[in-house]
Amino acid sequence: MRPGQLIEEARRQIHELAGVEAEAVSGLAPDGDGGWIVTVEAVELARVPNTMDLMGTYEMTFSPEGELQGFRRLGRYQRAGP
Repeated sequence: MRPGQLIEEARRQIHELAGVEAEAVSGLAPDGDGGWIVTVEAVELARVPNTMDLMGTYEMTFSPEGELQGFRRLGRYQRAGP
């Protein structure tokens, strides 16, 4: 699977699994076994102003064929940061 296709699949899967919209893909790396690790930043709770949004960082692992193998939230943070 091409990287662009993998990123689109990660965006689709994050919405299905966590019910959140991907804001950005912040990482794409091989996992050492032919698969891929995709890191996604997503809005978990939208607030006004948007600098107060609660964001989540998710790590998703995919097989070489593009099948989702694993999914976990790495952390949460406020968009504006500390």
